[in-house]
Amino acid sequence: MSSSLPRAASSTAHRTAAVSAVVAAALAAGLLAASPSAFADDASTSADAIRIHDIQGSTRMSPLAGRQVTAVPGIVTGVRTYGSRGFWIQDPQADADPATSEGVFVYTGSAPTVAVGDSVTVSGTVTEYVPGGTSSGNQSLTQITKPAVTVVSSGNALPAPVAVSARSVPSAYAPEGDPAAGGSINGLTLRPGSYALDYYESLEGTNVRIGTSRVVGATDPHAELWVTVKPFENANRRGGAVYGSYTAQNTGRLQIQSLTPLAQQPFPKADVGDWLTGTTEGPLDFNQYGGYTLTARTLGTVANLGLEREVTEKQRPSELAVATYNVENLDPTDPQEKFDALAKAVVENLASPDILALEEIQDNNGAKNDGTVAADQTVKKFTDAIVAAGGPAYEWRSIDPANNKDGGEPGGNIRQVFLFNPERVSFTDRAGGDATTATGVVREQGRAALTHSPGRIAPADAAWDNSRKPLAGEFTFRGRTVFVIANHFGSKGGDESLVSHHQPPNRSSETKRLQQAQAVNTFVKDILKVQRTADVVVLGDINDFEFSATTKALTDEGALYPAVLSLPRPERYSYVFQGNSQVLDQILTSPSIRHFEYDSVHINAEFAEQNSDHDPQVLRFRP
Repeated sequence: MSSSLPRAASSTAHRTAAVSAVVAAALAAGLLAASPSAFADDASTSADAIRIHDIQGSTRMSPLAGRQVTAVPGIVTGVRTYGSRGFWIQDPQADADPATSEGVFVYTGSAPTVAVGDSVTVSGTVTEYVPGGTSSGNQSLTQITKPAVTVVSSGNALPAPVAVSARSVPSAYAPEGDPAAGGSINGLTLRPGSYALDYYESLEGTNVRIGTSRVVGATDPHAELWVTVKPFENANRRGGAVYGSYTAQNTGRLQIQSLTPLAQQPFPKADVGDWLTGTTEGPLDFNQYGGYTLTARTLGTVANLGLEREVTEKQRPSELAVATYNVENLDPTDPQEKFDALAKAVVENLASPDILALEEIQDNNGAKNDGTVAADQTVKKFTDAIVAAGGPAYEWRSIDPANNKDGGEPGGNIRQVFLFNPERVSFTDRAGGDATTATGVVREQGRAALTHSPGRIAPADAAWDNSRKPLAGEFTFRGRTVFVIANHFGSKGGDESLVSHHQPPNRSSETKRLQQAQAVNTFVKDILKVQRTADVVVLGDINDFEFSATTKALTDEGALYPAVLSLPRPERYSYVFQGNSQVLDQILTSPSIRHFEYDSVHINAEFAEQNSDHDPQVLRFRP
């Protein structure tokens, strides 16, 4: 039987001073090393017995994989009674090789009968289990399966934890994969003093501890959070760890889960910038949802530093404010509280932008897969909530997709929608746009115009198969035409994680986004060919980074500029994933838009309580 590893579910000046105090305390903590202790005399340990470090070996794959082992000794350091049930054992008699872990997971499949502190011997089969399956590209977890367990004694002291700290984790992330092995690092000898992934792998299953550490990924619904043991690594003023390139990873990140079931002890809520204070200790696991994870037997205390949600500036009367917001599968079956919270954010945090492009508006019955594609009830419920929150009476334009042709949640029929304030902006309606008809560009009185507004860009192009088609609209502000193209590019689903055994990881989803970016870039160039001075705003959930090939394709030949690049590097993010603050949502501008103000308004991604998992983006300029 192979195990499975689901998510752990029911498996400002005073702030600066507070941060400085916590950081100082964290840095003062010394680095501990695992200190060997002897087994009690009643543990049978002959000189030629297989030890845990023999099982783990000095590479990611056990040299004993597939073999039976007998009477492997160890002290139980953690017991998991939910999810992937089993326990960890560790040999206190460490060898001299830093590459070989002294801990291993024993998969039982049912609730283990051992307790922390038991001295045991375990017989069973050594296996390499890949969380998420081999197609995920994940590294494997070495474990003992089908175990026969003998408890030799109880109440033993645990092996001293290995301290994971800023000084112990290398700054380089991972070695280059072996070309002869398809880019895999599985067969490479671990170099824990050189690479962070090797360091963590050398501690797989080992009892580790961290001291006071900064939270870089808020507590999520699956009862887990992310911290960094490197408080100054790519840090920004709000406490996050910014992801700035494919080659410069944030090596100090660790996922934290609890070994205690939620029914017995609630998991603490934390926002980015908070601190997990004191000591957090337990076995180092590897799982599908984040890789190396400290499964806390002892969990520190969250020190809340009061991160606040941002408020953007109000546009001046002569400025056009254009925004994008992914509202995360919004549909009428969602509670009114979600509509109200999103509406309040539009009014208060986004200062009621003149044009708001929404992504992930679902049809009128959400995920019910009955052929419904209209979303008028969804939009009305949202716009009514905005009025109730003191905002403008937005009008809207969109195009219903063909049923189940635009990806997303089956039956949900997500699409982009334009909201606009008719007291500030007018929309140029040009009939004929539908789910399958492409809008084009023509010359009208010497200026560019759309053939259909609203209209979809190249909906028959294979780039948009099972994906949201771009929505183009023609607006007028103070007598000047502004073309707005709302996008929701293909997701990163199918990409290998940062902890893949392939280094660098395979990012297969980029192929479709690259094609989508090229299609949008071509359309923008069509507008600029007709009118070089046309104001064009391309925005939405691009699902890719500002340094990605996708963004480069969007900007090809200077057709567009990524406005996020106008921000200081530490402020470039709209989403937090596995402790990395990163760019997914973007606004890009044509060359005529030379002067603008850009704001990534951080109101969701850094918080345990979210109305969406994305932060909205706002651009203010004078057409």
